Amino acid sequence: MIPIRSRLHLSSLPAQIAGICLALAVAPGLAAADAEVNLYSARKEALIKPLLDRFTEETGIEVNLVTGKADALLQRLKNEGANSPADVLLTVDAGNLHRAKEAGLTQSFRSEVVEEAVPATYRDPKGHWTGLSLRARPILYVKGEVDPKTLSTYEALADPAWKGRICIRSSSNVYNQSLVASIIAADGTEAAQDWAEAIVANMARPPKGGDRDQIKAAAAGQCDIAIANTYYLAGMLKSDDPGEKEPAEKIAVFWPNQPGAGDGRGTHVNVSGAALTAAAANTDAAVKLIEFLVSPEAQAWYAEVNGEYPVLEGVEISPVLAEWGRFQADDLDLIELGELNSAALMLMDRAGWK
Repeated sequence: MIPIRSRLHLSSLPAQIAGICLALAVAPGLAAADAEVNLYSARKEALIKPLLDRFTEETGIEVNLVTGKADALLQRLKNEGANSPADVLLTVDAGNLHRAKEAGLTQSFRSEVVEEAVPATYRDPKGHWTGLSLRARPILYVKGEVDPKTLSTYEALADPAWKGRICIRSSSNVYNQSLVASIIAADGTEAAQDWAEAIVANMARPPKGGDRDQIKAAAAGQCDIAIANTYYLAGMLKSDDPGEKEPAEKIAVFWPNQPGAGDGRGTHVNVSGAALTAAAANTDAAVKLIEFLVSPEAQAWYAEVNGEYPVLEGVEISPVLAEWGRFQADDLDLIELGELNSAALMLMDRAGWK
């Protein structure tokens, strides 16, 4: 059982999964009609190519893959306009998916397979994008330096007791923008402003580097806690590089905003997701690829290889994630993270969050 809240019910899992598999298997004439699909992916090739190869094996549809940074891919789609060869955009964070939609780079699509597999919380209500995997952004703390009993909520990190003890990325990072957007949604703009200013005051150092750098800084004694996505920690723990594995082993996971703490809304989660591009020519093949990516097979692969949580309930998670235990996820509709992105950016700027 996936350790997060979901709108799917365990009692109906067998029928749901059977229905998904059946829908994936039955698509007569598709490979002949659309023999290829062009994918722009913000995921590195190593983290998506094996799945794409499996999709080709099952369907006969070739996937032409272009990888790049999320912002660069959005700009490329804008520059190409109606002449873009891309059929599917795969990117990270609901904020990026919302930006693509608002820029007119995506189109609505309908898939019963996707609607059955993915809770509405993790999909665009107008069908422009769907989540493929979940990434949690909890509090990570240094073992032996922080008593987890002193931790409770994101909001509690504003307490002066944490002054000089927090490592976190810059305000230009969309993961942090979405975290702040979730706090605006939960607490209101004024409270979120106060919180952001307090976080800046409690930072151990000016923001620099990525999530792995925050984890390494905490392990090196530069701070006591870090805010980071769990899949980075999972990747470091599974690494053969001592420079990655050893710092990660000093870090533990705390799930904030659980029942009994604050409003108990749950830990902030986000998605990697897929959208059908506005210029898509191979639409049938594109939708079938998206459906494959929410299948039990693909979801299990995400969980094991990428260290992310499946959007499909009932898929087994990796042993590393299982060790961190069950948690309740914030059930905020992720569309709100995109809608509140501009407000979050302005708020962070006013707070002096570099």
